[in-house]
Amino acid sequence: MKRIRKKRFYALLFLAMMLVLFYNNTWIGRLIYPIQYREDIEAAAAANQVDPLLIAAIIRVESNYRTSSESHKGALGIMQLMPDTANWLIERDSSLASLRNRDLKDPKVNIQLGARYLNYLNDRFGGNRTAISAAYNAGHGKVARWLEDKTWDGTLEQADRIPINETRKYVKSVEYYYSKYVQVYR
Repeated sequence: MKRIRKKRFYALLFLAMMLVLFYNNTWIGRLIYPIQYREDIEAAAAANQVDPLLIAAIIRVESNYRTSSESHKGALGIMQLMPDTANWLIERDSSLASLRNRDLKDPKVNIQLGARYLNYLNDRFGGNRTAISAAYNAGHGKVARWLEDKTWDGTLEQADRIPINETRKYVKSVEYYYSKYVQVYR
């Protein structure tokens, strides 16, 4: 008799735990899809009129929040900025003049510059998030050409028409994580 009660107790406890887990799915979502450096992301997003969840999605795809990340092409930091892109951003904005390429491994600096670049891409591509993420990966000149010569229409639905396989995958991954972050954090 005690054994049956014990089994019932554990079955009810298991059921209660499952209900709590599924009921409070944002808690689970925040465990599965954490956002590190959240204050830095939100500050940079606000300063540059960029969606903080887009920044988080790009960081997740680029480096998965590893600050020491360096690509085989030389991109640095958690937002994987190319030193040339960072220099270009610094030259365009005198408020960034104190920054140097050696600062790109600092998450706060990297996020600040990455958000500034996303702001530029946002203006260039009229807020088209899919084109912005494609340009972040492939370069804004390439994406502008693809849109101009109708190689790609700038939509996620037509992402398979993006000529570079890495960029196709990148755009889909950024959109996947962006939608997950929206579900969990908004």
